[in-house]
Amino acid sequence: MSKENFYDLGDYDAIQRHIKIEREKARKLRKSSWWEAHIQKGLCYFCQQLVGADNLTMDHLVPLARGGKSTKGNIVPACQACNKKKQLETPVETLLDQIKIQSDQ
Repeated sequence: MSKENFYDLGDYDAIQRHIKIEREKARKLRKSSWWEAHIQKGLCYFCQQLVGADNLTMDHLVPLARGGKSTKGNIVPACQACNKKKQLETPVETLLDQIKIQSDQ
């Protein structure tokens, strides 16, 4: 089953400026003791698999391209597979997609 998403992201230049600013904030957070404590368990926020701290990426629950911010409340550790799968979706949208797929079966 192919899945196609469309997101109207608005003014491209404004979004790119926002992303640049927020990525810089994320780089600073990545070096913080707060982030080190979050990845120490090595647990992916989404799939709850133990993948090790070195295999975790920083994921924004609300993606930067959709107006998300690099704040402690919007950043979680994610394995590479979950981060890639999530793309521009929020966790709620991902859950709704899963429910829809299950109900179609």
